[in-house]
Amino acid sequence: MQLHPRHEAHSVCDAHEPNLLNTVIPLIVRLPNHLGDACMALPALDLLTGNGYAITLAGQPWAADLFAAYRWPAVSMTGSRRERVRALWRLRNAANAQALLMTNSFGSALDFRLAGIPATGYARDARSWLLRRAIPVEAADHMVEYYYRLAASIVGTSPDVPGDLRLAVSPSARQRARDLLEQHGVGTAYIVLCPVAVGLHRGRIKAWDGFEPISRHLLDRGAQVVAMPGPKETAAVRAALPNAILLPESNVSTFAAVLAGARLVIANDSGPGHLAAAVGAPLISVFGVTEPEKTRPWSSKATLVGGAAGWPRYEDVRAAVDGALSA
Repeated sequence: MQLHPRHEAHSVCDAHEPNLLNTVIPLIVRLPNHLGDACMALPALDLLTGNGYAITLAGQPWAADLFAAYRWPAVSMTGSRRERVRALWRLRNAANAQALLMTNSFGSALDFRLAGIPATGYARDARSWLLRRAIPVEAADHMVEYYYRLAASIVGTSPDVPGDLRLAVSPSARQRARDLLEQHGVGTAYIVLCPVAVGLHRGRIKAWDGFEPISRHLLDRGAQVVAMPGPKETAAVRAALPNAILLPESNVSTFAAVLAGARLVIANDSGPGHLAAAVGAPLISVFGVTEPEKTRPWSSKATLVGGAAGWPRYEDVRAAVDGALSA
């Protein structure tokens, strides 16, 4: 596990930079482990960097690529506890840093305690005694607000949460996406379908079963339907969308650029859906088992269909898609 310095920072706007009028404070941010949550943490990261914190990200291996357009070093938190603690120890020695834990687990707090890094995080999973500062959990937060409030607890200020996520995508990722789409004969008005949602929520499948008929409907309208599987998802995506243009598996920044250029994205409540929201793509978000009040896409360009009580009718999703394409 090596520290990965940012190698592409050209598209970062001033809002993402530390306030140089203030003292720069080193801070290790333990990112959430899931792609969608990492996207929803972006306003919190911007709040930190806008208030003088020089952040280093600690998270899943894809985190460095997700935030490749930012000047945020990243270290991978994989492997055994001993390996994770060693990686954190090196960070502690490189800068006398404190930490902010966006994860909720006892184990992540233990990693930082063993590395000797004082950490702030939510008082969850019986871990308060491991933290330098344990923040009480408030009910009914959307996840964007949940992470933002945690960041505000150490910044000492709490401005309004931005109305939309704004994930910067590097020029090289955009070029890779253009090349990939051109190689597969995809024009500029393509529609991306994201049929896979990994895991269960309270024992229920998180993926809507209507992607194949909505794909046929779009093809009948003359649309180019595109799908881009995540790691080891090619077979599942091909089974769900046999007639779509299937792009090869790639890295998350290239996927973000593909989503950013789409005329429309249709997704479950999933990592790809939140990534589409983060890059500002027009989005139809299909819910069936998860709670929109906590995980709806944080985007003014998103239309939500369905809810936690059950999947929507196919006709309702099709109407939302047709309405988005006619707008």
